[in-house]
Amino acid sequence: MAPADADGEYLDDTPSGTVRMSVTEAYDLGEGALQRIGFSQEDARIIMGQLIDNALCGYPFTSLPRILAIASDPKTQQPRKPVSIVHETLVSAMLDGGNNVGYVAVYKTAEVAIEKARTNGFSIVGAYDSYYSGRNAYYVEKIVKEGFVTIHTACGQPHVVPPGGAQPALGTNPFCIGFPSANGPIIVDSGTAALQWGEVMLHARLDTTLPEGVGVDESGMPTRDAKDALRGGVLPFGGHKGYGLSLAIQTMGLLAGAAIPRGNVQDYGFLFITFDPGLLIPPDQFNDQVAALMDAIRATPRKPGVDEIRIPSERAFNERNRRRREGIVVAKKVVDALNAL
Repeated sequence: MAPADADGEYLDDTPSGTVRMSVTEAYDLGEGALQRIGFSQEDARIIMGQLIDNALCGYPFTSLPRILAIASDPKTQQPRKPVSIVHETLVSAMLDGGNNVGYVAVYKTAEVAIEKARTNGFSIVGAYDSYYSGRNAYYVEKIVKEGFVTIHTACGQPHVVPPGGAQPALGTNPFCIGFPSANGPIIVDSGTAALQWGEVMLHARLDTTLPEGVGVDESGMPTRDAKDALRGGVLPFGGHKGYGLSLAIQTMGLLAGAAIPRGNVQDYGFLFITFDPGLLIPPDQFNDQVAALMDAIRATPRKPGVDEIRIPSERAFNERNRRRREGIVVAKKVVDALNAL
């Protein structure tokens, strides 16, 4: 549904080359496409749960276009087996993702993290042999809504070129930290690459140029051509600081079993560290303090022309509420490609 004007008439403000869809229409389109490329109805439902939320929160490259990336990935054509726990203690578990896409495997890993933290107050849970887990904040928000603090890291196969390098050596390696508060979840979600790989793939599909200073070609030279960057890589954000953080997250992935399936230390690994704040401080007190901290930050004196100081995740949550009413805007090329699968 498009926005309404002052007289209550709906405006057709859908940008050229895009299609505005309701949540139900987008869900049906994506679920049908996923089932056509071999996913069960249950797995398609889990995947679409995140993809639709990503679109609602204003992240188009991690929404429906990801189905095209999943469809073209060689892993999707390889055999899968059910996600399973291969080792566990009271507070820990290691899951074999069974070559299931991360949207499914990491979702189930998050559920194990919640259950163990609910029973024991703390959990550390890893998963390997998976790929494409999507937006970290989706899993972290799910855990935080259960009242827990959580740290989630995800490492992958090389797409990021280290400083001075000519070829990729690190994954895009996002991390996410979430806290409960009296006013709802606070989620800090960040990649360690200058641009997420899904965005590079979407730029290539739409024939649009990359931002300056993020992509390199297969010789390690700067490029704004997304297709050249797909053959090369992207840089870490923030120079050596982003590189160091990316390296640390790649190493954390080894704790999650990244090297187990293929003996490759530059592979996918997903880790959750989750705990009840009540282990340290009464939970209600902590939740109130987190809310008070956010209020104090919002109250910081602002520069001229600045309307507000935002807190991480607020924009996404506000977008989610708005887009539920107005619908989701999807590039027509993506819609056509999904229909053609």
